[in-house]
Amino acid sequence: MRRLLLALPFALLPLAAAQASDHAHEHDHEHAEHGSLDAHEHGIAQLNVVLDGQALELELESPAMNLVGFEHAAESAADKAKVAAARGQLQDPQALFGLGAGDCSLSDTELESPLFEDEEHEDEHEHEEHHDHDKDSEHSEIHAHYQLDCKKPGELEQLNLAELFKRFPATTKIQVQLIGPNGQQGVELTPAKPSLSF
Repeated sequence: MRRLLLALPFALLPLAAAQASDHAHEHDHEHAEHGSLDAHEHGIAQLNVVLDGQALELELESPAMNLVGFEHAAESAADKAKVAAARGQLQDPQALFGLGAGDCSLSDTELESPLFEDEEHEDEHEHEEHHDHDKDSEHSEIHAHYQLDCKKPGELEQLNLAELFKRFPATTKIQVQLIGPNGQQGVELTPAKPSLSF
């Protein structure tokens, strides 16, 4: 599934390459050290998009703080409900990314996060899971990978993240790297400017 996305950092503009070098982050960084652009900066997420023929691939990487409001293992019923709600909303990329056109159908979804693992293994190894994720909980991230098949890719005119910003208001900026029919683009989208043309 990630065949196209893996080529993305090598194909994009020098700015995107510079951002990709910052992308490798270590969990032992303190929040105070995030003065420069970093893959784990609260409020900021990254989105890679590739449209190649009828194949559309999207990869969203975000600090859990942006999507659920915390990064620790979900222990309370309220926290577990927030994780489940975020996970449910991430299952609908057509709505989140404004993909109403193009006659696209979702063919594959992968959602990865220590928070989701806690949710899946809530009953078994509860103590061990909680202990393992405590070490990583300072910088928990959520990764969402989507593959869509678009029967009419020519009708995909833009990527519109207005709904994503609405559903996850703690997300204030999304750094988008896109390869589409009109070439390569690296832009920053915000709630005030949520769309990008393919």
